[in-house]
Amino acid sequence: MARHLDKFSATRRSLHAAGKITVKPPDFIIIGAMKCATSTLHEQLARQPGIFMSTPKEPNFFSDDRQYNKGTDWYTSLFEEAGENALCGESSTHYSKLPDYPQTVARLKQWKDSYKFIYVMRHPVDRLVSHYIHQWSEGVITCDINEAIDKFPELVDYSCYARQLQPYFDTFGQDCVLPVFFESVRSDPQSQLLRIGKFLGYDGDMIWQHELDAQNVSSHRERKFRGYSILVKSGFATRLRRLFIPQSFRDWVKARLRMKDRPQLDEANLCRIEEIFDQDLGNLSEWLGTRITCRNFSSLDRQEEILRRHDQRIIDFHKKQVF
Repeated sequence: MARHLDKFSATRRSLHAAGKITVKPPDFIIIGAMKCATSTLHEQLARQPGIFMSTPKEPNFFSDDRQYNKGTDWYTSLFEEAGENALCGESSTHYSKLPDYPQTVARLKQWKDSYKFIYVMRHPVDRLVSHYIHQWSEGVITCDINEAIDKFPELVDYSCYARQLQPYFDTFGQDCVLPVFFESVRSDPQSQLLRIGKFLGYDGDMIWQHELDAQNVSSHRERKFRGYSILVKSGFATRLRRLFIPQSFRDWVKARLRMKDRPQLDEANLCRIEEIFDQDLGNLSEWLGTRITCRNFSSLDRQEEILRRHDQRIIDFHKKQVF
């Protein structure tokens, strides 16, 4: 893998020096966290004039070996239709999934020396539960959530935000990452979109498109199975079911496929993981400008204070750079 990275870097530099390629995109990346409304934010940014977001939303180029091996031409082709002066972005939550994708930051650094990253956080326990529901609906997890947190360590790992961000801080600096809170986006999406626009250096005011539905929401908590898209989502299959299968039997099948209640961690496990998350959040205190814990994480007043302090610190930093 190291040889592959070195070869890629040398080839890119030589071609760039010869004027044969221009490695521009992406200007910014939404790096996570998973189940924190990154899909909704991606779609909202794609609707803003002068911003071009990749399709697919999650190319996972710098994280997944299979995607990375498609090569630079494949990745840059995702931005071919962008306007000449457009800000280009993508949204890959795999970029903040340590320890599962350890090469991500090194590959990003080989591609460009600087980026603007957006990192969306929600209450770490809520994110864990939403992640569990997602994996349950995909058939990846079949056990109770209290068993799953030990059998599937990624449920806890991906909610350890400091752990996921530290490689970005070490490589690119803290100022390259904009913190965004899921709860604040839900409460006041327009103001958060304006914060993001300011961070990106967007020329103009972004406008939140309220008519767009939230993206990638697992509200129905329905378990998928082999052939699900054909047998359940297909319009033709739906008509056949309604014609030949009694409603009572269809309701029975739906009940078997759906998670009836939102999963609950028992008290012992909740205390255990909150202790892990509090320690991790403590490591973010310098970046966020104040102490945050599981207990006060979802306080909108606290989040507003944190974001105000963070944004002011960035403004002061850039003023010093200018003068």
